[in-house]
Order: sequence, then structure tokens, then C-alpha cells
Amino acid sequence: MNETAVGVFDSGIGGLSVLRHLQQLLPHENFVYLADQAHVPYGPRSHAEIRRLSEAVTHALLAQPIKLLVVACNTASAAALSYLRQQFPALPVVGMEPAVKPAAMQTRTGKVGVLATAGTFESQRYASLMARFAQGVTLYENPCRGLVELIEAGNTEGEETAVLLQQILAPMINAGVDTLVLGCTHYPFVLPLLDRLLANAPQPVTIIDPAPAVVRQTRRVLAQSNLLTTATAPGTTRYLTTGPATGLASAVSQLLGEEVAVETAVWQDSLAGPPTAEAPGQ
Repeated sequence: MNETAVGVFDSGIGGLSVLRHLQQLLPHENFVYLADQAHVPYGPRSHAEIRRLSEAVTHALLAQPIKLLVVACNTASAAALSYLRQQFPALPVVGMEPAVKPAAMQTRTGKVGVLATAGTFESQRYASLMARFAQGVTLYENPCRGLVELIEAGNTEGEETAVLLQQILAPMINAGVDTLVLGCTHYPFVLPLLDRLLANAPQPVTIIDPAPAVVRQTRRVLAQSNLLTTATAPGTTRYLTTGPATGLASAVSQLLGEEVAVETAVWQDSLAGPPTAEAPGQ
């Protein structure tokens, strides 16, 4: 069981920003990454639909098999994390949440920007974070409509992405925000662009990516469950997508600097069953 892989899933390529930290912190673990690119983005979808998709993807990953699931998608975590833990009580599940707590603790101006998706902002999990940790702090929220699609298309530094981000950031900067929370796993891939756009802000802006904290939690859960690998050789990673294999392979090359084989996971019976993996190139 200890040598079984850790499963990681996202609606698309955003979860690769979590996977890279997992690979660094847990270099001997094996991973299976599944991108549900047939349904990206999850943000505009209903919570009921996201729960259905997330449950089916979890079944597909369990068939690989996996020993722990990382929901490397803020929207899926917001809509389905509690549901997945109920449906799969024997499977340890680690999810994402916007880093509102650390942002509220470190802001000097008391003004925090949050970049997430509509699905995350509308969730009970986000409302709970606000109630617990955001008292006395003013949050400036933006659902960043269109940004996930641009990142999925590989446009992480182009003019269209820069213009969209400038429109998102300008009201926050003008309001005096000094801390920016990345509440979607896609967004760390535009960090260089964010840094450039924020370079001339009236006050320094700290950007918080929750991925490292989520990865540390993954290691803790593996250790507590006695599931850490005992292998000493480097681990392996399998990549699966419900979309075109070439698209995910290109993203891994561009974003992680690796040339990988990608397997296609095919949805069965119009989502009545989980996607099943086919060999690379099929």
C-alpha cells in the first residue's frame, strides 16, 4: 500500500502548480495526475455538477489505484471536498482553500485581494473562511472570468492575459491592497506577469500561493496514516486527461519543463460512469 501512488486531480492544468511542489517535497512518492479537461473550467458550473464530476474522477483514480487524493482545484475543493470525504471514508483526501487566514494575519493595511473563481466565492467553505478569519479585514474579490481559459490555452504572459490582469488588479491597487491571495491553482502560472504588473504599486504587495501549505499537509496526512513510501528511488508520475493528450503534454512541457507521455481518460456513458484510462497515443 505504501508504494501505491498519490492521486492528484484538477479541472485542467492548474493542479500542475500543486504537483510540482508535491514532487519536490515527496520525491520518492509515485503520483497519478488526472486533468478533467473535457469539462474545464469548473468555476461556472453548479456545485451539484462539480460534485458529480469530482466523484467520478475519484472513482477513476481509485482504479489506478491510489492511496491518498489531493484535490488540486480550489473550485472542486469548495464544492465537493466534504462530499468526497463522505463518499470515500477510507480514502484520505486533502483539498485546497484560499489562504484567507495567513493573508489576514500578515496584511499591514487591512486590505486583501482575493483572486478565485465564482464557484469558490459562492461556496459555503469560502463563507466559513470569511467568518472565521477575515473579521476586521477588507477583502477585495474578483472571479477573474476568462483567466483560467487563457492559462489553459498556454497564454501565461501574452498581451491578452496582461490586459485582463491589469483590469482585475487596478481597483485593488487603488484601494490599498498589500496582500494578494491566489485562490485558484491555475493562477500561480501567471506569477511572473503578476509580479511585473504589481512592480509599480504604491505599496509592496505580497502574493500568497497556498500550494506549499497544501503539500505540507499532504505529507502530514501520509505520515499520520502510515502511508509514506519506503522507496529510496525517485518516484514516477503518470499523466491522464479527459481532453486531448497533446494539450496536457504541451502544458507539462511548458510549465514543468518535462516531456511526458499522457494517457487519455475517456468518460463512459455520458458521465454515468467514471472515465477510464487508455494507453498513451490511443
